[in-house]
Amino acid sequence: MVLLSRSSCCRRGLRFKKPGIFFVPPFTTTNHAYLLQRQFSAPIKVDQQDEQNDTQPSAAKTLAELSKARLSALVVFTTSAGYLAAGGPVDPVTFSAACVGTSLAAASASTFNQVIEIKNDSMMKRTCNRPLPSGRISKSNAIKWGLSTAGVSGAILAAGTDPVTTALGLSNIFLYSVPYTLSKTRTEANTWIGSVVGAIPPMMGWTAATGGDLASADPWLLGALLFYWQFPHFLALSWMYRKDYARGGFAMIPCADPDGARTAALIRRYALYLAALPVGAAAAGVTGSMFAVEGLALNAYCLRLAQRFHRERSNENARRVFRASLWYLPALLSLFVLHSRRWGGLEEEEAAAAGG
Repeated sequence: MVLLSRSSCCRRGLRFKKPGIFFVPPFTTTNHAYLLQRQFSAPIKVDQQDEQNDTQPSAAKTLAELSKARLSALVVFTTSAGYLAAGGPVDPVTFSAACVGTSLAAASASTFNQVIEIKNDSMMKRTCNRPLPSGRISKSNAIKWGLSTAGVSGAILAAGTDPVTTALGLSNIFLYSVPYTLSKTRTEANTWIGSVVGAIPPMMGWTAATGGDLASADPWLLGALLFYWQFPHFLALSWMYRKDYARGGFAMIPCADPDGARTAALIRRYALYLAALPVGAAAAGVTGSMFAVEGLALNAYCLRLAQRFHRERSNENARRVFRASLWYLPALLSLFVLHSRRWGGLEEEEAAAAGG
């Protein structure tokens, strides 16, 4: 029997039995310690402290990882787009409260998600070094952090925005932490549930700017944009890491789709829905006609990538779809804001352009 540290085991993609001590299968090709054991009778234990001395993250970095800081930054961007799509003037207090409150809500939801998925994350190469499975933070402290960020989020949203925005923020913490997280190991419907979660932040930005308006078409179109976008984005990612997701016990569509036919069909279908959205927004009078023209140009390229993946379902083609999704979302949201009819003077500009 060979004993290895948590970080050594994680790098090899191996499962562990209990914190700090790991049992390595004897025929793992990367197990150099096993080869030494065949020459010496005593088992070898790698000093966990020595391995971590040079790479121990700070407490701030650990909390940022627990909060999924990059995801929270995306949430702030989509919230900002929703706020600005409502037109001016911009109230700096309300705008800041909406962005900070939504960011903390995302941090809280991500924390509870990781608390529930400690075992699953520990089995995946992509996630085994996260703060909880790597032992950098205790479960109890993570829960305290999740509750604290949820409480502060609710307080900021209540003080700086309106009841509708506050309710959306707190309900989204629950939706992500419970229905979405628990569904990930049980049903492929988790992708649709997660897409609803992602659709809410831009709607929160809109409601914060308008005092809670959900009767207009604008917030629903913003939500639909985020909902549709998540399918090409996440399905491409989960196709590239399908073996890792299966190892973690997650019920992702690519895990039960050996040839990728269903995955590719869904990516193409939702790319088509995205292509139709700018046309629908312009037809409904929510945006100017140029949003339809520029949106079609963006979507033509993304549809081409989706079709390429449909023809050849390789990791490389999936990676192209995923990378395109990273710039596509900020580009299309920016165009939505730019061409929103809520900004004064848009009608005059379009009339002048048509006359000139």
